[in-house]
Amino acid sequence: MDGAESALRATFAQLTSPAALLAGGVFALALIVALYVARSLRVRRADAASVRTPHLLDHVLEGAILIAPVLAAMALLGAAHFVVGAIGVSTGAIDTGTRLLLALVGVRLAVYVLGLLLGPKSWVRTRESRITFILWAIVAVATLGWLDLIEASLNRVSLVPGRAQFSLWALLKGLVVVTAFVVVASLIARAIERHVMRLDQLAVSTRVGVSKFSYFLLVGLGVLLGINAAGVDITTLNVLTGAIGLGLGFGLQSVAANFVSGFVLLMDKSIKPGDVISFSSQLGGGTGPGAGGSAGNFGWVQELRGRYVVVRDRDGVDTLVPNQNLITTAFINWSYADQHVRLKLPVTVSYDDDPEIALKLLVEATAGHPRILRDPPPVSRLISFEPNGMLLEIRFWIADPVNGVNNVRSDVNRAIWRIFRTHGVRIPVPQQDTRLYDARTVVRPPVAPGPPPGFDQQAD
Repeated sequence: MDGAESALRATFAQLTSPAALLAGGVFALALIVALYVARSLRVRRADAASVRTPHLLDHVLEGAILIAPVLAAMALLGAAHFVVGAIGVSTGAIDTGTRLLLALVGVRLAVYVLGLLLGPKSWVRTRESRITFILWAIVAVATLGWLDLIEASLNRVSLVPGRAQFSLWALLKGLVVVTAFVVVASLIARAIERHVMRLDQLAVSTRVGVSKFSYFLLVGLGVLLGINAAGVDITTLNVLTGAIGLGLGFGLQSVAANFVSGFVLLMDKSIKPGDVISFSSQLGGGTGPGAGGSAGNFGWVQELRGRYVVVRDRDGVDTLVPNQNLITTAFINWSYADQHVRLKLPVTVSYDDDPEIALKLLVEATAGHPRILRDPPPVSRLISFEPNGMLLEIRFWIADPVNGVNNVRSDVNRAIWRIFRTHGVRIPVPQQDTRLYDARTVVRPPVAPGPPPGFDQQAD
């Protein structure tokens, strides 16, 4: 009890000593200066913000703004070091604080540069502050000399009972090492992706496929190397890999099929970003999108992912189509090889009208439309004689299905309606006649006498 009280008194005396109080005041003043500088720079940065694409100089200035408050605090601590040293007070606490701030500057710059390399939407870029604080806390613990004490304490916590000791410290160390290897592998994969995407001589689908394959390969290799570097024998993971294979064979076979289908789509160049595709259940019936029917689920391919394809329709809605569906289900790629598409519009006219005049008017209805091609020219056909009238069809070509198909159909249908009304051509409407009879006025025919019931007069 007396030992604990004496240790407490010694600690209190050390904290209330003139050197400790002076160092505390200097630290508080440095914190106030850092907060003031950070607030001033934040306001000016918001006023000078622009929508243009940032260049290298903009990134350098942004990095300087991020570390400017810490540099201001370091400058104040440096000045306090000379002042406190001149009056004969120990500067050990101030020097330790300066080293911690210097470590904070290095960690903040490293995390900022790493976020720029991984891209604006990466997990590092969106969590820069939290990652910086965690890494700086680890560096601070090592700087203060507390790392050995923490390591010894965590090594005494065993997570796996038995001969093979697996402590909490080994787990944390393994996580840090694996994360470091994965980050490095991601940086290499991003660099390969940027280089491959600039190769215009390769198809877009091939470039995306190479980028995705290299990313998954390098990240997987980074995980294995990180596990090995953390001191875990990879051969001991045979049971785990066997369990994963069993899971893929039963519960995860659909996920695996989608991943494999994604690589097949990328390699066979059947679909690529920017293509216009549509799905229809009437592809073989002659009334699909190419035959003048509805365009089905019509949309633009935005990006190819490992498990699905992002397709955006005219309403701006993104549909995530599993890759396996694009392998096993028929779909229309309007821009696969040639973007020239023929559209067909059926029209029914009355039997009282001259079909030759109606066919000529159908061709005139397509004249003047900016998206309808003149070569090959539009043609009209008499398809069949229906119960309600004669079925005609106008056929024409367009070269830009990416700008929509139904809008051209609508324009031509409106033009047909106007030109038919002008020339008196009628579009018949199905009609049905209903006749009512009075049962009291119906005269029943006399019934001829027949053989008595029970006798069959038919010959065999």
